[in-house]
Amino acid sequence: MSLPAPSLADYSGVLSLRRGDAVLGEWAEGLADRTSETPNTVATRFGLASGTKMFTAATVLALVDDGSLSRGTRARDILGGDLPLVAPDVTIDHLLTHTSGIGDYLDEEVDALAPLPIPVQQLDSTPAYLPLLDGHPTKFPAGERFSYCNSGYVLLAVLAERASGSSFAELVETRVFQAAGMTDSGFPRSDHLPPGTATGYRDDGRTNVFALPVVGSGDGGAFSTVADLHRFWEALFAGRILSRTGVDLLITPTTADTGDGLGYGRGVWIDGDDLVMAGGDHGVTAVSRRHAASGTTVTGLANVAVRTFARTRDLMDQVLGRPAAAAAEAVSAD
Repeated sequence: MSLPAPSLADYSGVLSLRRGDAVLGEWAEGLADRTSETPNTVATRFGLASGTKMFTAATVLALVDDGSLSRGTRARDILGGDLPLVAPDVTIDHLLTHTSGIGDYLDEEVDALAPLPIPVQQLDSTPAYLPLLDGHPTKFPAGERFSYCNSGYVLLAVLAERASGSSFAELVETRVFQAAGMTDSGFPRSDHLPPGTATGYRDDGRTNVFALPVVGSGDGGAFSTVADLHRFWEALFAGRILSRTGVDLLITPTTADTGDGLGYGRGVWIDGDDLVMAGGDHGVTAVSRRHAASGTTVTGLANVAVRTFARTRDLMDQVLGRPAAAAAEAVSAD
């Protein structure tokens, strides 16, 4: 298959097209580090922002698979006296499906890029997020409707840690990254990024080091490569991360239309025939979409805020010969 190179005039990152063991096309553009003028390459690691939620959901569902948690487990039964405003009927599944109604420390229905209310350098572990999650009143009764909730996915990380006795980063490493052979993925400190990792840049040219938590948790902060994200999708459908039931739970729509034409499963968006990991924040844009029937993965990772969701869909449409679709506008990746 021969594809023309896509237009990457405003891009700083990598765009990848893979199927099975074949790389059908990969393109790198822009600088991973502007000070040293280090270019992005197809092996560069990028931040995933909310794309991390896909790994969180997979990790929690792996704990459900082995009986450490259940979808009906109530958050209050594990929280004890912490976070008293979390309602008593909120379950693991409400949190996975963004239907919990709990108050959000970063409510994207209000401002997706609002500054954090506490210094980002204090957020260096999942337990350190507890003050950030505290004090937010319930928005609506659990199960009433979909409302994208960052706090819900950090809370999932808290519950997973307490149920398993392992740190959230360790859980994702063993349950997802090692299971999938994702050797270039992890949760590095943003102020001490490993070699080969892109620095995120805000629109004004500054880095994003003061805008995001120094270490990520359940709602964001993982770093990965285009190759590793393809490995994730391959391992998921090969049954190396979850049982068949767990895979079905991850990818089956729980909300048919979240308000922008996209459905949502558990940690995964559904865009027609494509399953989508998507995230966007200061200096981070990440989209990985999988066409399960053909085993095709299209991934776009960037270290700037740039049009990526529609780019990946256009490339998937092109390789599958699908009619071009109108771009969804509300996903935070764009």
